[in-house]
Amino acid sequence: MATYKKRGFKPKNKAEAQEFDEQESTTAEVFSTLDEGASRSEEWVSKNQNYILGTIGVIAVAVLGYLAYNQFVLKPKEANAANEMYYPQQYFDQALASTTAKDSLFTLALEGGEGKYGFLDIIEEYSGTKAANLANYSAGMAYLNMNKYQEAIDYLEDFKSDDQILSALSLGGLGDAFMQLGQPEDALGYYEKAFADSNNEFTTPKFLYKAGVTALEMGNNEKALDHFQRIKDEFPNSEAAKSIDAFIGMAKSGA
Repeated sequence: MATYKKRGFKPKNKAEAQEFDEQESTTAEVFSTLDEGASRSEEWVSKNQNYILGTIGVIAVAVLGYLAYNQFVLKPKEANAANEMYYPQQYFDQALASTTAKDSLFTLALEGGEGKYGFLDIIEEYSGTKAANLANYSAGMAYLNMNKYQEAIDYLEDFKSDDQILSALSLGGLGDAFMQLGQPEDALGYYEKAFADSNNEFTTPKFLYKAGVTALEMGNNEKALDHFQRIKDEFPNSEAAKSIDAFIGMAKSGA
């Protein structure tokens, strides 16, 4: 057992003297090892000083570059893109409300005019901005309304949003496009994603209904019944619920 050594300690016998010498030797070895380790560390730092400073410099430049890009490039780009959205959005809204000349208004929204950008220009010129992302949604919906379904799919697939309503509408739009292209399985998948993406009184019953009708047309009456019954149980005041009993009857009769 190690013995605590007071200052001025003298061994009482040969055994204590030997133990004391061994402890002193061990302590010396520990400090020697630490000194050697420190020396090697200092030597490594000395040899690689330029590399270390260079790495720190690269990191510092990268951080400063990001901050500068965010402040002087991205923020102005976002602001300009948002301003450019005003012109095509006007034509898009007019097209939705119009009973005539829809295609020409949607075309103006997509391609711009009078020196103003359309949605397609904003997507190209302001890539990576929130406005360009929103322009993907609007362009996809414009093409969907113009019966250009593959183009609608191309742009709606590029749209991503944390807004649950817009996200559900874009997924539902993809379902509509695939349905028109004669791909009901794909359409059903997107309708189901759309009502699963958000639980609200507007989009959920809307896409439950479309999913139910699509499943019914595919002969999957059990799935259709599940979707129709959910509308009846959870959204009895929705537009989709007005004729839901008839669809429930059709699904049950074919099950």
